[in-house]
Amino acid sequence: MAFESLAEKLGSVFKKLRGKGRLSESDIKEAMREVRLALLEADVSFKVVRDFIKTVTERCSGADVYDALSPAQTVIKIVNEELCALMGGGNAKLNLSNAPAVVMLVGLQGAGKTTNGAKLAALVRKQNGKRPLLVACDIYRPAAIKQLETVGKQLDVPVFQMGTENPVLIAEAAMRHAREHGNDVVFLDTAGRLHIDEELMDELRAVKAAVNPSEILLVVDAMTGQDAVNAAEAFDNALGIDGVMITKLDGDARGGAALSVRAVTGKPIKFAGTGEKLDQIEAFHPDRMASRILGMGDVLTLIEKAEQNFDEQKARELSEKLSKNRFTLQDYYEQLGELKNMGSLSDIAGMIPGMDAKALAGAKMDDGFIKKTEAIILSMTPKEREDPALLNSSRKRRVAAGSGTSIVEINRLLKQYDAMRQMMRQITKGRLPGFLGGGGKRGKKGKKGGLFGM
Repeated sequence: MAFESLAEKLGSVFKKLRGKGRLSESDIKEAMREVRLALLEADVSFKVVRDFIKTVTERCSGADVYDALSPAQTVIKIVNEELCALMGGGNAKLNLSNAPAVVMLVGLQGAGKTTNGAKLAALVRKQNGKRPLLVACDIYRPAAIKQLETVGKQLDVPVFQMGTENPVLIAEAAMRHAREHGNDVVFLDTAGRLHIDEELMDELRAVKAAVNPSEILLVVDAMTGQDAVNAAEAFDNALGIDGVMITKLDGDARGGAALSVRAVTGKPIKFAGTGEKLDQIEAFHPDRMASRILGMGDVLTLIEKAEQNFDEQKARELSEKLSKNRFTLQDYYEQLGELKNMGSLSDIAGMIPGMDAKALAGAKMDDGFIKKTEAIILSMTPKEREDPALLNSSRKRRVAAGSGTSIVEINRLLKQYDAMRQMMRQITKGRLPGFLGGGGKRGKKGKKGGLFGM
């Protein structure tokens, strides 16, 4: 996950501060030096780092830090606030006021513009109740039109295309089509290049003049580091972008682009692509990202992910089974599936305060663990899933052969399942357990069962 290395280095800096009862000027100076190095290693723009360190140092040099009961926490609070401000402060939304609203997606080739544009269209439909239309204006890249049609079909979002016709004519025809068919948001998937050139910009300017978009959204790849910031600056100068969507934040990126692009262009990051799955896109919240970078978790995004993947009917059925003390391996399998749908376990760990991906890996709860567990359970018969006591030695050998695992791994799974079943019995009556929870009765204190017992 992006920022993992940065979060680790900053965590080390603040751990040293927490070990001191009082902070001296030299303590803060040394801490800021290490923060500066950590940001530069994360590929944050030198100018952005310089201004950031200057602001934080000035705030940390005040008497409120030296005189605070917990000066280290005060420094962390200041860094958190400045990181949040660096990335834009609050969440910026798309301008969808026109009818139909036009969102023009621009960016360099390879940034993930086509796929993430389709993801965004599906998100707007889900969250805003809109009827989006995807428009294939990239007539140069081989298979670009086919790719848009494929992801559009998978997401059940209509796609308008006219082959290799002039992009301006395609955009104008798409607008007429949208009005005639009741599409209230039009997403234009424009052409990209491997590098910025005047021919590309002239075409984009022509499309902009033809349809007068309410939003020009630049798509940048987090993996490209400072190149993404340079691209953002160039596109903004040429077109006047309204916001940025940053993609591949799930990759092994240093994250400098996300921390630099707002400061360099003055334009907010509005969305983030967080994985390859077609539902892995989310609104970008600077405050939540700052908290994750500083190891303070991101509980709000975690809850939102749980709610998106939460099946109320299944929750009710599970609640009824638990009330009768019936928690089967099939139920265990379904709960693992719901957890997996929320994303990788390392990403989830990063949203839990005080936990990181390495801690989760240490517990042998990686994504491979879930896949192996699912393979074992799916190799069992329905009766065996309902009653694991049926699994004698010969049945275990059959399951091991069918799942590509060993009897030792099957026995380990059965122990984990039994431990969870025992835990279920001890949970306060009226609270729905499991990975996701929710949907059950409220407990004595008015709390509702939820993710990880929250």
